[in-house]
Amino acid sequence: MKAIRLPVLAGGATALLGLGVALAFFYAPTDADQGLSQRIFYFHVPLALTSYACFGWGAWKALRYLRTRDERADLESYVAIHQGVIFGALTLLTGSIWARISWGVWWSWNEDQLVLFLVLFLFYCAYFMLRFSVEAGAARANMCAVYALFGAVLIPVSFLAIRLSKRFIHPVVFNSHGPQMTGSQFVTFCVCLAAMLGLFATLYAIELAGKRLDASLRELRELIAG
Repeated sequence: MKAIRLPVLAGGATALLGLGVALAFFYAPTDADQGLSQRIFYFHVPLALTSYACFGWGAWKALRYLRTRDERADLESYVAIHQGVIFGALTLLTGSIWARISWGVWWSWNEDQLVLFLVLFLFYCAYFMLRFSVEAGAARANMCAVYALFGAVLIPVSFLAIRLSKRFIHPVVFNSHGPQMTGSQFVTFCVCLAAMLGLFATLYAIELAGKRLDASLRELRELIAG
């Protein structure tokens, strides 16, 4: 069952990514002010939202570990946070490229929403320093779980900073009246978001399977050596 599910998941994510790229470049209209560079929006924002989902999932698994002491939840939290850092790095990269092309700057330290996302990203980067500086075991799992839960507090703060921003460098495309996009733009955005979430689910499943296989092989080698 699991062997069948992963190829299906990977195939679905690949199809959505292909469709998202096609819609972004050939279906969504060209922005009147920013021109072609605005199309990076369809990848930048879904990447950011997916990184939030990764960190949130990692925090949920951390909470499950603290409640159940199940080692599988600790590993799942680690893998989710690892994926979140990857998507976070891509968010910063695409955002910097978009800002440079459209507004002439790579970065602005005066923009609270940019700085807060960077703080969130660096906070979870430091998670790995903690994890690999402590010997594997219950103590490490406990500390990492608590750290992941503290990081979850930064997720709504970072998201709200973007929502409340009044500066031009990071336009708000969703407000209380709904999406500030045309129908074709909204469809393209939704497909790209589904593609990024599908990509996360696929990479998460692959990395998790690899980590579990590695642990099983290590236990087998120890058993043979003993």
